[in-house]
Amino acid sequence: MSMRILFMGTPEYAKGTLEALYNAGFDICAVITQADKPKDRGMQLQAPPVKELALLHGTPVYQPKTLRDATSIALVQEIAPDMIIVVAYGQILPQEILDIPPLGCLNVHPSLLPKYRGAAPIQWAILDGEAVTGVTIMRMDAGLDTGDMITQCKTEILPNETSGELFTRLCGIGSKLLVETIASIADGTATYTPQDGSLANYAKRITRDMSPVDFTRSAFEITNQIRGLNPWPTATVTIKDCTFKLLEAHPGEGTGTPGEILSAGKEGLEIACGDGSVIITTLQAPGKKPMAAGDYLRGNPIE
Repeated sequence: MSMRILFMGTPEYAKGTLEALYNAGFDICAVITQADKPKDRGMQLQAPPVKELALLHGTPVYQPKTLRDATSIALVQEIAPDMIIVVAYGQILPQEILDIPPLGCLNVHPSLLPKYRGAAPIQWAILDGEAVTGVTIMRMDAGLDTGDMITQCKTEILPNETSGELFTRLCGIGSKLLVETIASIADGTATYTPQDGSLANYAKRITRDMSPVDFTRSAFEITNQIRGLNPWPTATVTIKDCTFKLLEAHPGEGTGTPGEILSAGKEGLEIACGDGSVIITTLQAPGKKPMAAGDYLRGNPIE
């Protein structure tokens, strides 16, 4: 069947999904995204990635400040979509909009719901040391990621994978899964499974306050923090009033007082922690580019 799809999304993650929908030949009748934002030193307005892609395809783009007023609800009614797809849009849809498309509103959520509902499921899966994550396509309701699940796809989290790398992989997995899910809805074969709320947890927003590393924690927890906060806001350590961003690390075999620098050489920066040590292999000094810790230490020795 032919269907009109209204796409709602904003960042790079959503752009990849929208591109997959275009490539699959779906009729994207309109795109709703967040407002352009000032960026970099010049503070010039920059369009969201989703808007840039939509304009390339000649798709009408709308950027309402809110979806909760009568004007925005009337806009969606006028667009008259058969289905709404929401991917990292950045606003909660009111019930009045959820009720408009006859085939419902679908959300691509990068976790195995009901685990990791909320804003930062990819980062928290790594921060918590999960071995497996995935993508869930769900039919939205008025709750926060509480709607019926339609399809899921699992994937292992690789041992040294950062949240940025996992983000990219899940985007590809989610895009493919969404195309398959829309097809199953169109031909009437889709099934809808209610979530078990007792198994749910919430992935709160990531903040800069989470950056400083507490070296009384285990090497496992610290390396997960470094992976989970890469690329933003990154884990940090302050040594002699200089704050370094920590980008890659692995557990070491040294022992000492938590926070004690055990070695600083070509292998990296080894710091004692709660159950051994952590070896920092890639770091970024203030005002510098990311680099191998051994290379940095050769020119900037730390005792």
